[in-house]
Amino acid sequence: SLTPSFHSLLNPADSRCAHNLEQQQHIITHSPPTIKVLQLQLFSTMKLAIISAILGSAAAFAPAPVSKTSTSLNAFSASDLPGALPPMGFFDPLGFAEKADEKTLKRYREAEVTHGRVAMLAVIGFFVGEAVEGSSFLFDAQISGPAITHFTQVPDGWDALIVTFIGAAEAQRAQIGWVDPKDVAYDQPGLLREDYYPGDIGFDPLGLKPEDPEELDVMITKELQNGRLAMLAASGFLAQEAVDGKGIIEHFTS
Repeated sequence: SLTPSFHSLLNPADSRCAHNLEQQQHIITHSPPTIKVLQLQLFSTMKLAIISAILGSAAAFAPAPVSKTSTSLNAFSASDLPGALPPMGFFDPLGFAEKADEKTLKRYREAEVTHGRVAMLAVIGFFVGEAVEGSSFLFDAQISGPAITHFTQVPDGWDALIVTFIGAAEAQRAQIGWVDPKDVAYDQPGLLREDYYPGDIGFDPLGLKPEDPEELDVMITKELQNGRLAMLAASGFLAQEAVDGKGIIEHFTS
């Protein structure tokens, strides 16, 4: 018969079933041989059905297995975004991420990674533009001085070409990552596509994007960290040249 300790593990319905099993065992032991064989077969079938029901009910409350995948493939949340490194961790002193839903958080990350890329190009542009001034084959080497003044020295017509190129690049990025404005509610401007990961515009001419999700998270973190540093550096370059009118390289050499 079932022991009391086993009874204590069952819910009331399963306990009643176990009690019925004990009654069947008592009847079988006091029945004629022919009837006893039939009763044993019936008892075995009942016992198998009850055990299956008990195991099924137990499995219903068992925790489902959770597969751990890369954060870059998961839904956006502040707790699992790549880009957080010690000792700062997830640096959000003003709590923007805590107040944002998933769609808003994706827009924040898209803005961060894009500004970081622009800043990295800007930092390189500061150094290269000032290093070749007076010796470049472009515009008869007439552009000189601090990098923040170079754009205003570009001959007429070229500035429009540069702006057109930038606009075309931005339009292409918008088509890849953004939902068409005509399909977006008025209170959800700038809505990103569900299957779009912020910053993943498909530009990888050297094939550097890893296939492994964990390695991809590492690369995303590296890009974010370099972009953040570049944003600080570009801001510093702009401020310094605006204050004293000297180029960054001139500051290093003087």
